[in-house]
Amino acid sequence: MLIQRLLPGVALLPLAFAHPPDSNIGAQFDPVKGGGHASNPEFSSTTGVHINMKQFSEVTYDAALQTAVIGAGLIWDDVYAALAPHNVNVVGGRVTGVGVAGFTLGGGYSWLTNQYGLAIDTVVAFELVKPNGDIVAVTATSDPDLFFGLKGGMNNFGIVTRFTLKTFPQGQVWGGLITVTAPWIKDVAAATAAFSSSVTDPKAGIITTYNFLLGQLLFYDGPTPPSGIFDAFLALPCFTKDISTRDFLSLVQATPANATYGQRAIFNSVSLTQYTPTILDAILNETVFWGSRLSLISGSFISYAVEPFLPNIFSHGANSAYPPSRSTGASPFNIYYAWLLSVSDDEFHEAARQSAAQIKAVAIAEGQDISGRAIYPNYAIYDTPLEGLYGDNVPALQQLKASVDPTNVMNLAGGFKF
Repeated sequence: MLIQRLLPGVALLPLAFAHPPDSNIGAQFDPVKGGGHASNPEFSSTTGVHINMKQFSEVTYDAALQTAVIGAGLIWDDVYAALAPHNVNVVGGRVTGVGVAGFTLGGGYSWLTNQYGLAIDTVVAFELVKPNGDIVAVTATSDPDLFFGLKGGMNNFGIVTRFTLKTFPQGQVWGGLITVTAPWIKDVAAATAAFSSSVTDPKAGIITTYNFLLGQLLFYDGPTPPSGIFDAFLALPCFTKDISTRDFLSLVQATPANATYGQRAIFNSVSLTQYTPTILDAILNETVFWGSRLSLISGSFISYAVEPFLPNIFSHGANSAYPPSRSTGASPFNIYYAWLLSVSDDEFHEAARQSAAQIKAVAIAEGQDISGRAIYPNYAIYDTPLEGLYGDNVPALQQLKASVDPTNVMNLAGGFKF
């Protein structure tokens, strides 16, 4: 039985030998866990065999090439800390605890996306263990079809062990977290709608979260933002305020994104072109409606995240599995529920579906052309149709999957499957 060694002290059994075709074990899922941030059932956890990438923990910066080689077992906090002494950064996660691998393979929306695109738009190379056990470096020139598939196509084509990403200069940033109580929600909504419609500075970003306290994340890629961009947010009476000039890692760790770690959870999403007052009113209504109901069946955190991006974000890249169309950008809207009891799983999953459908219906009624707009794969609930994520790219991705993985080894792993 062949064993290939990739790093000192790390041995990997080629996937083709992991489960013989007639093995009973082959009926179980073998999720591959990078950071473990995925919430969909069996996407990064299982009761069966579990492949944990934590030993792939390299961060190697090449100043001449302006790239960084990053191991697939890291979370972005580790990457930012390793690159900070070099005064450079990569397009990575916006909050603490997010894994490098799943984030990147699913697309990757970042605080730096308005400037540089999605994480996949900055990938130079993937180190991939193919289903037959071959270890290959996949680039735009070495294998353009596979490079296309890996950019947003998740874990369908093997196991990625390293990413080579472009780096960008990084100095101090400004921002952090403000929390606001119920009397001021309308004011936050007005500030958020104004930001979404009028701010065009690519260095500026926000995340407005509706939950038991309204959380407002502010970001500016520089030590001091220009006047006017965040004034409406800063003028709000707040419950807590942690806004300052700081390093990038400090800002990422300013929000308690791991507060529900270890609980049951689910994401769902809608892709929007703009966050209008009507949309934000609908989101507030969903927060109140589902918050009051789901808290009765062990719901611990009912959250809706508003994430506006500039309409040109997809122009920074090309030719990727996701997004299937780059003609116009999309701002992902994130639904996140956490709860305690497994007997409530179905109710929470269905609530996330209904809530996403309601927000989508409101947006369409208002005139947003989003009926066929692809959902961000990293936010999509597990039963989202492939066409809802990859659109017209699905046939090409299915053909690529068949050629790379003819025996469907990767179908044993969790995730969306072509």
